[in-house]
Amino acid sequence: MTTPSIRVALTIAGSDSGGGAGIQADLRTFAFHCVHGTSALTCVTAQNTLEVTRVDALPPAAVVAQIQAVVEDIGVQAVKTGMLLNKEIIKAVAEQ
Repeated sequence: MTTPSIRVALTIAGSDSGGGAGIQADLRTFAFHCVHGTSALTCVTAQNTLEVTRVDALPPAAVVAQIQAVVEDIGVQAVKTGMLLNKEIIKAVAEQ
């Protein structure tokens, strides 16, 4: 695999339905810095500017599959983590 002309960053984090945090904020930040953003979701939240009403964790195997899919095809030069909700997800991400 050759190094891309544009740098690639992977965010491993939760999704914020309100768009103010999580992977949504990470991808905006990457784009601002001219970095191609990729993502691996760990959790899906139901939230807005006032509250978080629900958090659902994805299975660790699903998180691993997303990471591997990005790394094996696109490649990454940087990784940023966010919401790693439980020890199973933390362990799975650390092993990657």
